[in-house]
Amino acid sequence: MADIKMIKTAAETGLANLFAITKSLLPGDAASREDAFRRFAERGLPHRRVEDWKYTDLRAFLREAAPFAGKPSEAEIASALALDGPFASIDAIEVVIVNGHVARVATGLPEGLEIVPMREALASGHPLLARIGAVGHAHDNTAYALNAAFMSDGAVIRAAAGATIEQPIHLRFVNTGTTPFATATRVLLHAEVGASVTVLETHAGPNGVGYQPNGVVEIVADDHSKVAHMRLNAEGTAAIALSTLTARLGAKVAFDTFNLVAGTQVSRHQVYVAFAGDEAHAGIRGATMINGTQHADTTLVIDHAAPGCTSRELFKTVVDGAATGVFQGKIIVHSRAQKTDGRMMSAAVLLSEEGTMNNKPELEIFADDVQCAHGATCGQLDEDLLFYLRSRGLPLKEAEALLLESFLAEPIGEGITHEDIAAAFTGVIDGWLRARA
Repeated sequence: MADIKMIKTAAETGLANLFAITKSLLPGDAASREDAFRRFAERGLPHRRVEDWKYTDLRAFLREAAPFAGKPSEAEIASALALDGPFASIDAIEVVIVNGHVARVATGLPEGLEIVPMREALASGHPLLARIGAVGHAHDNTAYALNAAFMSDGAVIRAAAGATIEQPIHLRFVNTGTTPFATATRVLLHAEVGASVTVLETHAGPNGVGYQPNGVVEIVADDHSKVAHMRLNAEGTAAIALSTLTARLGAKVAFDTFNLVAGTQVSRHQVYVAFAGDEAHAGIRGATMINGTQHADTTLVIDHAAPGCTSRELFKTVVDGAATGVFQGKIIVHSRAQKTDGRMMSAAVLLSEEGTMNNKPELEIFADDVQCAHGATCGQLDEDLLFYLRSRGLPLKEAEALLLESFLAEPIGEGITHEDIAAAFTGVIDGWLRARA
């Protein structure tokens, strides 16, 4: 019988060539990188026949593999540092990453906080690197495996036991350039027992350039710690952006994460949360605003493996033009995870006849004393409310903007306690709605 060989796409061949060229130049454990790339190569880029990627055919979207960005010049760094984003006025501990390379780390860190560039940590074998890969469900994921093979820089962050870090840590990812390039960044945050820390991620880049960022943030939260994580995707209009968040939660941890999608041509944000200790709580929320031909995918796997834990997932999506939204969420409850309380909701508003929203919520329950529910809605704006607002003299677009602002505000109001950060996210939403109006 003849051997059957999988035909590789140009992007898959390009990634293999890039790995062969760059693997010896990258810091850290070469064997781990080889293993990660092998996991990718065995499967190739996922397509619509792969269930987890059913609605986001990465093989079709990613036609060519862009070369990885080199270290930015001083001029590029200066230009990135000069940019004023929506969070510029927030008093934060700033880490600036330009084209996938750490350009600046704040000095004078508060007691109990350590930040080391990932490249340095990989080169020196930093002991916290043992925490990488703490959430097993992510290991075979294509985006995660590619990041593990190519990761070159980022940050290792430690909040010491009992420390309360008052200022948020702002991870500013700035991309710049005029031709396509790729980045692979990795951030590892370890919140030790009883620590409290807030992390803000912002991602921005040039419009019209088909660059390809693939970032991973891993959070390990020890018992009784509190971690708040917020993220803004404002990448350029032609970018293909992959992002993965993993969180391993110990006992009585309070964890919240929020993701706002306001940019990119194609994006997929993946969240893997593993409950490893009793009575922990996770709030996973997000809002997405897309138009034109944008494609935005949010995929969750919430793994309840400990008793008495709660999770709340709430995602709102606004789809205009011929854009496509995707929400996939899975809650897994293991047999020992009695008293689990998990609730998942996805709600979408379609503003045009051409827009598409795909919802796929799932529950896998192997315990009998649980409260779990999921729901998904998809519809248009309320015509009666629109009529009421228009009868008061508002133009149609402004009336729609008011209703959409109220619709998108819920995930922010429920999870973000830092008032200035919440206001900045609201400002991004307002800006998108004003541009539409």
